[in-house]
Amino acid sequence: MGRVVLVTGVARYLGGRLAQVLQEDPSIERVIGVDVVPPATDLGSAEFVRADIRNPIISKVISSASVDTVVHMSVLAQPGRAGGRTIMKEVNVIGTMQLLAACQKAPSVRKLVVKSSTTVYGASPKDPAMFTEDMEPRSLPRSGFAKDSVEVEGYVRGFARRRPDADVTVLRFANFLGATMETPMSAYFELPLIPTVLGFDPRLQFMHPDDGLECLRLCTVEQRPGTFNVAGDGVLSLSQAIRKTGRPRLPLPSALVSSVGGLVRRANVVDFSPEQLRFLTYGRGVDTTRMRQVLKFRPGYSTSACFDDFVRTRSLNTRFPSTAVSAVEQRLLSALTAGTARASAGTDG
Repeated sequence: MGRVVLVTGVARYLGGRLAQVLQEDPSIERVIGVDVVPPATDLGSAEFVRADIRNPIISKVISSASVDTVVHMSVLAQPGRAGGRTIMKEVNVIGTMQLLAACQKAPSVRKLVVKSSTTVYGASPKDPAMFTEDMEPRSLPRSGFAKDSVEVEGYVRGFARRRPDADVTVLRFANFLGATMETPMSAYFELPLIPTVLGFDPRLQFMHPDDGLECLRLCTVEQRPGTFNVAGDGVLSLSQAIRKTGRPRLPLPSALVSSVGGLVRRANVVDFSPEQLRFLTYGRGVDTTRMRQVLKFRPGYSTSACFDDFVRTRSLNTRFPSTAVSAVEQRLLSALTAGTARASAGTDG
């Protein structure tokens, strides 16, 4: 009998592609994909189960199929696409709790792979040049996807203590950028006019989806327990990245950045949380020594090459229509004017 692998979050790009790729491994007999909505792409011979991981029914799915490996890809990053922040929080945190409870009760489960994020380190002016896996954040994330990721990892550590017989792998990925993945960062760099925080030029790291997929595959089919930072080699400053896009840059005082972030979020242009805005102020760097030496994985794309591929496949470095730039400028100026007026009214009061 071959192995049985369950992958959550198959309705999104990476989860669906992983379900496809795992079918090619001769050691795997069955691949079961789980999500609340059917995937947009064909999963091949993988079985799709429409289920909500927040519901205890996930336990029946795992036990009835004698699942031995669970790959948790169902932590949502964008509240707009999840149906709101409340639903996003429930799926990320409550869903993870239910899934891990089901794994804990199933003696067949021997391996857990969790797609996490470098957002667990937060972003602050006191951060080290590079975070290693055993470092704590200088400023603990207080909202959004970053906070959820911290809580998810906490529950995963609890599962590892209760099930020491199971191999647990946590992959803290840097921001994904690619031709086929829609993320807050990809939407940000596609703005016709890119707002930045005046006086700051944060360091950024990126991960190509093809590399992320290969890393997930490796950790699923082989024994690679542990927690690992996963990012393309090197860093890019935000100013370097913007120059590569060919887009104009709009430096704004830090006091007004949140107003602009709220504007683009309400207009459904970019789904930015306060934590993402902090990231675009202070940046973040993670050390990937363990990724190379212990996980024995080296991405095919460096951070710079990943960004170059993103620019090329999205055709970003082309002249943007001046009318589009002017329209964005007017919307941003209106937001700034309104924010300044509210601030003045508060001071006068």
